[in-house]
Amino acid sequence: MSDTLRFPPLSLAALTVLELAPAAMVQCAADAGYASVGLRLIPATAHEPRHDLVGDTPTVREVARVLADTGVSVLDVEILRLEPQTDVDDYRAALETGARLGARFALVAGNDPDEARLVERFAALCDLGAPLGLALALEPMPWTDVRTFGDGLRVVARAGRDNACVLVDAIHFDRGGGRLAELAAAPRSRLRYVQLCDAPAQRPRDLDTLLHQARAERLMPGDGGLELEGMLAALPPGLPVSLEVPMRTLAATMPAVERARRLRAKTEALLARVAEHAPGPA
Repeated sequence: MSDTLRFPPLSLAALTVLELAPAAMVQCAADAGYASVGLRLIPATAHEPRHDLVGDTPTVREVARVLADTGVSVLDVEILRLEPQTDVDDYRAALETGARLGARFALVAGNDPDEARLVERFAALCDLGAPLGLALALEPMPWTDVRTFGDGLRVVARAGRDNACVLVDAIHFDRGGGRLAELAAAPRSRLRYVQLCDAPAQRPRDLDTLLHQARAERLMPGDGGLELEGMLAALPPGLPVSLEVPMRTLAATMPAVERARRLRAKTEALLARVAEHAPGPA
């Protein structure tokens, strides 16, 4: 089995090139040889750049134009946080914008310790996304209330929506104590795409280091100690692969498009190794 059959063309995640404006992210993805891109419609933290990327704005129209000009598609939009005070309907415009730009997924973070309320609101978010053709991807992160892969599967199962899935991010899966057997045993319908990066094998012992690695200093696939080949082999074949690899130190000296090209080359080499060892047809 070839890597192109087992894994579709790659997507460039917004966090990898967050210094760029949204339209420039799309152009960077095209110039670096990616088929798709992720867009951050809503900042994840108060310290990130903010762009007017929800609704019928000049920025949205510019992004739509560059998408059309380059042929790059949008894999996912982010990030929708479910917190105790969240009104799910407040995300309607963001979902509509994602659909307008052709996104397949909207990424969700679970920041509510009341799981019953979180499940109810995640289900309501799925109901908003369904008529727009969007799947809602719940991303477990060890500093949120959906800490582990198992937590994510449980919330998605309780929500009971066909367009609900769990996003596997390699660093979060590892830092949350995820095991490859969990991936292999998970319902295939709940695993629809994966975010890939690498990181040191030793897990951080404090929250500050955990957050810093995840948000600012990941490694390119193959440069760290995560069990990436095992993770990829345990996932269903054919999943889209998004490369989410923020490298703040390297970004100070290397332009975004060059980082994206190197990242794509390393990832394609990794995917080729995984495909080489994949079992053939019975």
